[in-house]
Amino acid sequence: MLGNIRRRNLLKIISCCSQVDFKALVLDYMPNGSPENLLHSQNIPLNVLQRLNIMIDVASALEYVHHGYSIHVVHCDLKPSNILLDDDMGAHVADFGIAKLLDGRDSMAQTMTLATIGYMALNLGMEGIVSRRGDVYSFGIVLMETFTKRKPADEMFVEESSLKQWVANSLHPDRVDSEAMDADLLGAEEDHHFVSKRDCSSSIMRLALACSADSPEDRINMQDALVALNKIKIKFLKDTESE
Repeated sequence: MLGNIRRRNLLKIISCCSQVDFKALVLDYMPNGSPENLLHSQNIPLNVLQRLNIMIDVASALEYVHHGYSIHVVHCDLKPSNILLDDDMGAHVADFGIAKLLDGRDSMAQTMTLATIGYMALNLGMEGIVSRRGDVYSFGIVLMETFTKRKPADEMFVEESSLKQWVANSLHPDRVDSEAMDADLLGAEEDHHFVSKRDCSSSIMRLALACSADSPEDRINMQDALVALNKIKIKFLKDTESE
């Protein structure tokens, strides 16, 4: 099914190799690697607009597989290493190896959970319930990591603390603590666009929390998340132009 899907933000499956002792998919080569490498390994600074565009591309891919067919595709393991970047830094969602198909259903139960801890929704990890809202949860965590440069398994999160709780504690009614964001993202307070970047980051973090609510019923869906991200981008561009 994924081989028949043609969508700009899904990694294209060109062909496959299936032999007794070797099985592989042939995929488009993505020269810029993954956001995980850029954020954590190569330490290449990404600006606000680049990060926004990457997450809009990811949201577009998930919105399509969640709502574009009568059979819903649930990725089940969304994380930065499963997002790949092309020549133009366009993002493509990859690695649907444990994806599930929901044929007209909202959810299904499975006996074995293979998703990655930290990005996995509680109802999947504890109850084995696969649903589109599980992908939405993972998307919210990836949003947080992309803008804070903190992994959910960071050593600073011990006992009851978590990336999600840390982000929630950093939010105020009108702003987000700049210390919670990636230092390469906002720059110094005297920078020309500091306020616009901080306001944009605040909106992103609120959206991330709306995606990663503990209860699946309280999470927004990917259609609403995509609309929200595009609105945040439009406002950010207007704010930076007017400064």
